[in-house]
Amino acid sequence: MRSFVLSPAAGKRLIGKALATHPAVEAALKSGTVVIVAGTTNGYVAEEILAKIGQLEGFSKKRFFRGITLPPWMPTTEAGMLPDMSEFPGDVVIKKGVWQRGKTIRNVVDDLEEGDVILKGANALDPRSNRAAILIGHPRAGTIGLALQAVVGRRVRLILPLGLEKRVFGDLDDLAKGLNAPGAEGPRLLPVPGEVFCEIEAIAQLCGARAELVASGGVCGAEGSLWLAVDGSEEEMKAAEELLGSVAAEPGFEL
Repeated sequence: MRSFVLSPAAGKRLIGKALATHPAVEAALKSGTVVIVAGTTNGYVAEEILAKIGQLEGFSKKRFFRGITLPPWMPTTEAGMLPDMSEFPGDVVIKKGVWQRGKTIRNVVDDLEEGDVILKGANALDPRSNRAAILIGHPRAGTIGLALQAVVGRRVRLILPLGLEKRVFGDLDDLAKGLNAPGAEGPRLLPVPGEVFCEIEAIAQLCGARAELVASGGVCGAEGSLWLAVDGSEEEMKAAEELLGSVAAEPGFEL
């Protein structure tokens, strides 16, 4: 067993690399549709998948989100610090291996069918139940509201890429009950059915080793970092060391 430190950005890159090799994603890239819904973690996922199919040119993760959490001291859109909403490039929709530039999940949701894959980030992770939940600011439940029409209605596969930094205490249903109650203020919370995919699943996917969160934290840019204890065969550990070393210096996300 060996311990490794991963920053949140390194974890996002790791998740992206792993999802580019996910069997369901690979199958949908060949003969179906993959929808990567805009989000900061999914920006890394989109980079890795588009690079894999040779269509990365023209993509930037810097504006690949609809909403983000910023430090209290950072000015928001009103102060002109964030890119204008008109710069939003759309989600990444890949149909039979070809990036359909400019399209969003809204354009294709009605055509999705079994075998297709939606990748949608989340905001809360309960590691004990391996469930995730999404903050909702839109009165019609936003992109996850659209996605669930296909997921529940037509058995489209939903994968939820998110880092362990988003782990929470408490039952997600109970948390949602409080946030969604009449009279509460701020975003709502929606626990969703889907395949949770964090750094632990990424390590297992890419090198077969087993990882466990054992500590967290840091300073000077390491805030939110994870200490992961990784265990496996000699071959798996060698692969894990090479893999985690390759993402360790990933720079932090910048607007």
